[in-house]
Order: sequence, then C-alpha cells, then structure tokens
Amino acid sequence: MKHSPIAILLSSFVLLSIFLCDLPLRAQSGDEAAPRFNAKTMNGEKFTNDSLKGKVVLLQFWTTWCPYCKHDQAMVERLEKDFSAKGLVILAVDVNESKKAVTNYLKDHPRSCRVVLMEDTNLAARFEAKSFPVYIVINKDGNIEDELRGSVAETGLRNVLRRAGLPVD
Repeated sequence: MKHSPIAILLSSFVLLSIFLCDLPLRAQSGDEAAPRFNAKTMNGEKFTNDSLKGKVVLLQFWTTWCPYCKHDQAMVERLEKDFSAKGLVILAVDVNESKKAVTNYLKDHPRSCRVVLMEDTNLAARFEAKSFPVYIVINKDGNIEDELRGSVAETGLRNVLRRAGLPVD
C-alpha cells in the first residue's frame, strides 16, 4: 500500500507532536528545586529531600514489562556499583505494579539499587512518569539537574551525574 506525501507529512507531524508533548517545559539548569517527596524502599529504608541533601540522586521510573527498562537495567546497576560509595543514591521507582509482580520480577532480574513501589512514594506523581523509563537527576543542592525520558546512553547519564556534583571518571 502506497501512502500519499500528505499522509506521510501528517503522520510525521502527529509523531513529532507526541514526542514534543512528552518533553519537559523547563530549562535543564540545575537551579529548580526538586519537589518535596518521600519514598520507602522494598527493604524499608525511608528517604526524603532532606535525608538526601548533599547526595546526587538518580531516580529511575520503570516497569517490569518495559523492554527499554530491561535494556537499561545493566547500565543502572553499573552506576550503582561504580558510584554508590561516592555519594550516588539510586531509587528505582516501579510504577503501577503490585508488590507481588515486582518481587517475582526481581527473583529473575535482581537489582542492587534500591527499589521503591509507587504505593510507597509520591515520586511518580510529582514527576509525571507516564512513559518509561524516566530518569531524574537531583544534584547535591537538592535541585533538578536534568530530566531524561526514554532509554539513555550511559555516557550521557554519566555526564549529567558529573554536572550534578558526582565525581565521575
């Protein structure tokens, strides 16, 4: 089936519109304070903006069914291994799945970073995580350094972590 140039142009416009609607509307400057939040990990650890002050925080919003999240999991695990001792805190926030589903997933795909269920935090609502993965980097001052939507390259994420104040090699 052959498509007319007008149909192709309209389809392209619709796809571009959808993509642009998902982009944040603010500058990525590192001077906007992160919204107030609380989070409790599956292991019972509790975190707030205040408890994380002075640390670089990487929030990863993910789901067990997301192929891009599965692809990025090894990268997030490397970041955890390489930088947790240097002050990086990673909170992997699973969105809209039951504790049972996440627990079963983690049996086959273990994670060393802290996993938070959506029911145990207000983070997903605060950052409007509706497509996955979403990465939010909060700098040592508690400000949003950057917001990245979709699968990301490790080098790009490391650069953002460096800008946020993490000593990245």
